[in-house]
Amino acid sequence: MRETGRGPEPHPLMLVNARIIDPSRGSDFHGDLYVAGGVIKDAAFGLAAAGIPEGAEVVDCRGAVVAPGLVDMRAFIGEPGAEHRETLASASHAAAAGGVTTIACQPETDPPVDDPAIVDFILRRARDTAVVRVHPMAAITKGLRGEEMTEIGLLQAAGAVAFTDGARSLKSAQVLRRALTYARDFDALIVHHTEDASMSGGAMNEGAYASRLGLSGIPKAAETIVLERDLRLVAGTRARYHAASLTCEDSLDVLRRAKEAGLPITASASINHLSFNELDIGEYRTFFKVAPPLRAEDDRQALIRALASGLVDVIVSDHNPQDVEMKRLPFAEAEAGAIGLETLLPAALRLVHSDAIDLVNLLRALSTRPAEILGLKAGTLRPGAPADIVVFDPGTPWLLDPAHLKSRSRNTPFDAARMTGQVQRTIVAGRTVYEYV
Repeated sequence: MRETGRGPEPHPLMLVNARIIDPSRGSDFHGDLYVAGGVIKDAAFGLAAAGIPEGAEVVDCRGAVVAPGLVDMRAFIGEPGAEHRETLASASHAAAAGGVTTIACQPETDPPVDDPAIVDFILRRARDTAVVRVHPMAAITKGLRGEEMTEIGLLQAAGAVAFTDGARSLKSAQVLRRALTYARDFDALIVHHTEDASMSGGAMNEGAYASRLGLSGIPKAAETIVLERDLRLVAGTRARYHAASLTCEDSLDVLRRAKEAGLPITASASINHLSFNELDIGEYRTFFKVAPPLRAEDDRQALIRALASGLVDVIVSDHNPQDVEMKRLPFAEAEAGAIGLETLLPAALRLVHSDAIDLVNLLRALSTRPAEILGLKAGTLRPGAPADIVVFDPGTPWLLDPAHLKSRSRNTPFDAARMTGQVQRTIVAGRTVYEYV
């Protein structure tokens, strides 16, 4: 594996003999793609046969897919304040190795992202240290305390792409209503974690398996009650709203009714909830402790169907690095969270290999839809768009070794998992930032 960082202006690049998928246009064809000046110039069948521009690097992509780079809407990064868990630099290298060219990072830092100066700090640090694009989400409330609203307009002007309190759900309906009202006036996006804190003190999904393990459970109602409340507030304010991570069939029923009513809402599911169910916890395997918790298999299958139908718009990594001391504890005491930037694409490809979803729609949920929702110039291979591209072989089998991951933490639920589909090259603004050798 080879990584390249910042440097002089990249040479023009011609990707030839590729299967080119552009979900933004619904296109899927075999051909070539030409990049110059950091932007996509053209993508067509027989482009290379018409002549290779002088000085262009030619990459033979036979057997590989060329697609827009992935856009991850939900990644927790420790910088500033918890650099021992993850830095912007380490997260960006993990992202590049996973084909992720854009990260939307969460505001749960120390200090939290509730001031324009912190937004500016993250943008400058990312510019200086990261190899992929990093866009901060800002806090809805000051100090993430759920009480006093932040300055949405000033934070948006500083560069915040959305507003969220991360993994914290707002208890006060009035605070959320005010935030939605102000966000509407700025056409800002509210991203909310739908989990009632008074009902989510357990360790795993409530049910027979939790009882068998002797662990306290978190009911599905903890999610659906908050989602129902939120969508009633959206109906009254008409603000743009995104449910951060839905996990159960009951929530999907609520989401479906709201979308049918024409509310301006979108939703994500994490790759963890699409890949695993509560039984994967096995004998107290803490790498499978996530928040919200893994649900029953029926819920997982319902999420997959909702993704395939477009009811669920986006797949997120829910990247949440935790150091070993916080995971090497009894299950009930261990911190929730799993890393996921580097495994997002190969894990998602399992859904294609099982015929649950076609590749174009999967890539739409991983790139085009999150870019559209966040208002970013990404998720497309249209001429003139930034050359943020992933090249991957969907058929390459490999075994995941956590020691080879680029994140500073190793809390992956895919430890020793057999994967099919490997990133070969990641390109950001026309520059190769990761290459598998």
